[in-house]
Amino acid sequence: MSEQALSRALSRRSRMAHLKKQLGEGLFHLYGLTGYLFLYLPIIILVIFSFNDSRSTAQWAGFTTHWYADMMNDHQIILSLWNSLFVAIVSTLVSLVIGTLAALAMERYRFWGKLMMDAVLYLPIIIPDIAMAIMLLIFFDVSGIGFQPWKANFFGVHLAVPYSVIIGHVAFNISFVAVVVRARLAQMDQVLEEAAQDLYADPWRTFWRVTFPMLLPGIMGGALLAFTLSMDDFVITFFTSGAGFNTLPVRVFSMIKKGVTPKINAVSSLMLLFSLVLVAISLIIGKGGDENSSANTMF
Repeated sequence: MSEQALSRALSRRSRMAHLKKQLGEGLFHLYGLTGYLFLYLPIIILVIFSFNDSRSTAQWAGFTTHWYADMMNDHQIILSLWNSLFVAIVSTLVSLVIGTLAALAMERYRFWGKLMMDAVLYLPIIIPDIAMAIMLLIFFDVSGIGFQPWKANFFGVHLAVPYSVIIGHVAFNISFVAVVVRARLAQMDQVLEEAAQDLYADPWRTFWRVTFPMLLPGIMGGALLAFTLSMDDFVITFFTSGAGFNTLPVRVFSMIKKGVTPKINAVSSLMLLFSLVLVAISLIIGKGGDENSSANTMF
């Protein structure tokens, strides 16, 4: 084969390789776009039809915002929202304390039964929600706790929240808080804590002056995750709430039985926006914690 023919063959092979690369990249982007559309197109449609000027979601009849006004004037929806906020705040605070202490114990100490405790701690994350809801329902019936209400004045709103709902939310939130805080503990450098102890700081002062500030991003991330899960939970709340008590997801479920309307779309859109804001705050806090950790490592 002459040198000119060899050059043409190599050039042709190079063009074919380049074409295959472009085709592969194009297919990759197409697959990615298809996946994103499959995941997020229903959410986009839900938000768009929350502004539909018709009770039917089958066709578009014009733009309006009166469904959001109707939602804000619906006493049952507003009461359900306050119930959800109360349950989420209380269960987050309780699970934050217990989950953080559990993470510290599992990550920093060795004790008998640690492996079994580790398995129990991850159990609420692994088992299906329906199984946990049934277990909690049986537990409340057998223990006699039942569905006694906790009557509280929450920002001027009189609520009657069953203790069973709060206990159920704490039961699954502890695991998520512990996982997030434990991941943060695994990234922390214990040299700073050892340095504080070398400077005659007692364990309590070492925790509050050194450990807690470095651990705070993980604690905040766990709190936001627990709060979001509690606000969005339906299955466990439905089984442990008893009659006459609704959180916002349970209220939306009861409204869907009569048909999907733009009013339900409006409620779902606001819940989606609220969840996205919490996720964004969690990412910002986590990023700030990583930057502070990197700065501490450098200096």
